[in-house]
Amino acid sequence: MTQDYAAGQREAAAPPKAPGRDRYLDLLRSLALVRVVLYHLFGWAWLTVLFPSMGVMFALAGSLMARSLNRPALSVIRGRLRRLLPPLWAFGAVVLPLMFAGGWKLSEDPDHSGTWGLLELVNYVVPIGAPPYPWETGFPKDLLESTWADQAVGPLWYLRAYLWFVLLSPLLLWAFRRVPWATLLAPLALAAVVGTGWVTIPGELGNAVTDFAVYGSCWVLGFAHHEGALAKVPRYLAVSGSVLVMAFGLWWASGHQGPDGWDLNDIPLAQAAWSFGFVVILLQYSPSWQELPGRLARWDKLVTLSNNRAVTIYLWHNLLIMATVPIIDQAYNLPFLQSDRAVAALDATDMVWMFVLVWPLIGAAIVAFGWIEDLAAKRRPRLWPNGAKKRRTQRPAPATPTQEA
Repeated sequence: MTQDYAAGQREAAAPPKAPGRDRYLDLLRSLALVRVVLYHLFGWAWLTVLFPSMGVMFALAGSLMARSLNRPALSVIRGRLRRLLPPLWAFGAVVLPLMFAGGWKLSEDPDHSGTWGLLELVNYVVPIGAPPYPWETGFPKDLLESTWADQAVGPLWYLRAYLWFVLLSPLLLWAFRRVPWATLLAPLALAAVVGTGWVTIPGELGNAVTDFAVYGSCWVLGFAHHEGALAKVPRYLAVSGSVLVMAFGLWWASGHQGPDGWDLNDIPLAQAAWSFGFVVILLQYSPSWQELPGRLARWDKLVTLSNNRAVTIYLWHNLLIMATVPIIDQAYNLPFLQSDRAVAALDATDMVWMFVLVWPLIGAAIVAFGWIEDLAAKRRPRLWPNGAKKRRTQRPAPATPTQEA
């Protein structure tokens, strides 16, 4: 990634690839989604270190955005919005009535009252900011705990960050092709400013700036991967440099732990450094598979399904995790679970049962709402797009809303 890169080597930068999907990137996205579900279910802080899923997802999206920007930028942005918004509208159409039915009165909410509170509802239509929700609200027949809205709607920050990265991508890609190193490292420098507290930006603007600072370099790494610029960096330099950056991230985290200890989501600078180095290593060793090799091939259908329904899974998974609780509660009414020993056993294994139950619930959400992703992408609706039929006819799987060029 040097200055002469902008002077005329773009066409030679990207190595030729066989047509079709990159199954290695598909696998990474599937792993990131599974890790997100596990984190929101168990809350294990070490998962943020083991696999920084948000950094990986932003990097993959950045790579696909760079590929798409071979076409006019306005049409690309319009296409991304068309694929993102309808699934969000379906989510809002379910969650908003439940919050109002639970007793939430926007006009009486001290955090979202008045004209500004009404305007904030627009974020359920176009997520330019964080959508409003009550910290506590009831639920029909008290099936869920009072903070269910915070847990269900809170993760939508990802859609806001994704939207702003999409809108900024034409400018970022233009800058990357001219000053690659500066564009790549600028978000990390910004993370150092906001993550150390040198500059504090309050409110929703501060959250948006922090998200850009933490994950902006991962998004630009996606550009570097697609353009072939990352492959030009000698692997030993890329890996050794990444290890140093990641070590700094862990060192910073060790002295700035939040309420959940080593949870990097609470430590922006550590999250930025760790995610950046982790993504560099993943993309440096990118094997660009056309098919999943060896034993990984047995997961082919699930990888295809999760990629085709990535937006649906992300939108609904946290609400579905909470929906497992009233289901498990019904088990206490079973005749053979009335003894103290049986009740104690069920109490001790409730998280295991939540883990078991959430996956069929996610499957139900895919069937119930996933087809909206197809309509948004102007495709024929499918209930269970795991690629099985396509594999039998040896035709390439259709691009997903997040992977279509």
